[in-house]
Amino acid sequence: MRFITAITGVLMFAVISHAEGKTTGSHLRNLDATADFKFADVPSPSQSDAAGKAIFTLVDGQRDRNGGELDKLHDGKIPTEDDQPAENFFFNAGTDGGRILVDLGSIIAVKQVNTYSWHSDTRGPQVYTLYVSGGDVNGFTVQPKRGTDPLTCGWQRLAQIDTRPKEGRSGGQYGVRIADSAGLLGRFRYLLFDISCTEANDPFGNTFYSEIDVVEPNAPVIAATPAIQPAREVRRETVEAEGGYQITIETTETPDLTDWAHKELAPVVRDWYPKLVKMLPSDGYEAPKQLSVIFMANMQGVAATSGTRVRCAAAWFRQNLQGEAKGAVVHELAHVVQNYGLARRNNPNATRTPGWVVEGICDYLRWFLYEPQTHGAEITARNIGRARYDGNYRISGNFINWVTENYDKDIVRKLNAAAREGKYTEDLWKTATGHTVQELGDEWKAAMEKKTAAEATKQ
Repeated sequence: MRFITAITGVLMFAVISHAEGKTTGSHLRNLDATADFKFADVPSPSQSDAAGKAIFTLVDGQRDRNGGELDKLHDGKIPTEDDQPAENFFFNAGTDGGRILVDLGSIIAVKQVNTYSWHSDTRGPQVYTLYVSGGDVNGFTVQPKRGTDPLTCGWQRLAQIDTRPKEGRSGGQYGVRIADSAGLLGRFRYLLFDISCTEANDPFGNTFYSEIDVVEPNAPVIAATPAIQPAREVRRETVEAEGGYQITIETTETPDLTDWAHKELAPVVRDWYPKLVKMLPSDGYEAPKQLSVIFMANMQGVAATSGTRVRCAAAWFRQNLQGEAKGAVVHELAHVVQNYGLARRNNPNATRTPGWVVEGICDYLRWFLYEPQTHGAEITARNIGRARYDGNYRISGNFINWVTENYDKDIVRKLNAAAREGKYTEDLWKTATGHTVQELGDEWKAAMEKKTAAEATKQ
């Protein structure tokens, strides 16, 4: 009997998996994990296993540039914190994972396959199917892309893993052990991990995988070591805001931004986080009391929010300190308050709120309430041609502002409450305004075309 164990602490049990033959599984959740990666029934990560010398290949999917390369999965080094992108491998934001091939070099006896991950939110759990093969059968395809069933081209399904908790927050440190009570999983050369995201409520559902171990029988075990981080002076400022909210701003990796963060950003988050909480209420909901804004030296893009943690790309912020920097943080703080991940956890029949609504609300709050003087979300002659009410971010923020001014001043509150409860449907627009969202979009577009034409005539 093969058995699979996923352990992350001592709080909760849940069935997690099934595989070829009879299997059982359980997982425990621990939000107080440490860099030791120690579990009750799963070995700690190793730096002497067979995967250490294996070749890892990305068969399908895209690596997120904010994370590490595939080598992070078998370098024998593990993260020291629960949100350390560069020390983990994860797939690109907004995608549903991908496939990773592990080539052991030759057919060997395998006793266990162990996988490890760590994150404070939905990037913690593991969801994947593991296939194995010796590569010595007719019709074998060594790198089957998604759309090709590995079972049809020489692969055997070994295990199907899903460690997502059925209730409560999913953050924590996860260890999965795939083993067989007979002593060996089998003899094979290749492993194929078909990895899925853990949720689709936002783009940040791809797991932070820290290490993959392939254990041979009777092999010596040398424990993996924590990734060595450059010694830095910790730079954190905790801002106390009305309502008992605490916002920590960290510039440890970016000391050149410390002064700006203290003088310019801290007053904004102190003032605007409580305002955003009041702007986005719903029955029985309490916004997070503690959150953090962290500036990352090597992050790509602009900013991203996962749970109560806002990460900011230092390179972009350095170029926009006198422009859009503070507004970008306000947008991300709105995401913290939205907390739409609650819908999936609290409502098994939750509907998915479209991304344009989620981002449109945040950009409405930013451009029309926080910094209306900048006119950053105006529809102009240059962008009117491609303007769609569901175009995301600024354009959708403009549309929501127009509906607020012309039909229902409480539309944002209603949209937010429905999204947080997993009850968003397009019928909400009809109920609130008497028009479908498509009708509103057409009327808004016509109004914007008329406005831009009038402005062009004046010029």
